[in-house]
Amino acid sequence: MGNREDLLTGARKAVLERGLAKVTARDIATAAGVSLAAIGYHFGSKDQLVTEAITMGIGTELGDGMEAAIRDAGEGHTLWESLAATWNGFVDVIQNNHDGLLLSTENGLQIARDPAQQVFMAEASATAHRDIAEIIASVHPNLSAEQAAAVAKLLFVLFQGMAIQMLIAPGADWLDGDSLVTAVAAMRDK
Repeated sequence: MGNREDLLTGARKAVLERGLAKVTARDIATAAGVSLAAIGYHFGSKDQLVTEAITMGIGTELGDGMEAAIRDAGEGHTLWESLAATWNGFVDVIQNNHDGLLLSTENGLQIARDPAQQVFMAEASATAHRDIAEIIASVHPNLSAEQAAAVAKLLFVLFQGMAIQMLIAPGADWLDGDSLVTAVAAMRDK
């Protein structure tokens, strides 16, 4: 690995060990085995490095889980027939990634105050939309590219909202797959 990759790995390790609020640039450089100056050279700031490290690390785990949910529910079924099972799979992904989503949410508040990090997150979101759309299109080849992209964006925003709800109100009555299908059907029919 190069210094950039070492820093991303070191940042994930340091943040998990020290916590987002306490981690320092020196902690990250030490965990990565590189100089402190390498952070500025490769990322511009510690905050940008942490944002990229968290987004890439957690995004991969979440993306793999979301892909499995789409494929498991969708094989041999129409998009409509697979919607409830896909959504229930997404809820499982959220439940199985509590700590990562909590860390990502904490970091999200810092991102909300930093335009440079917001640019990175907009690009990361666009990549997530494209990746999800490609999976949906491969499982449901009858959809147009526009339809697959729209479904991907909808599922992504619902996933993010559900993740926040499950983090801040763990005892709440969550949206399950059957309720999602009922809601979408009601909107479609009215």
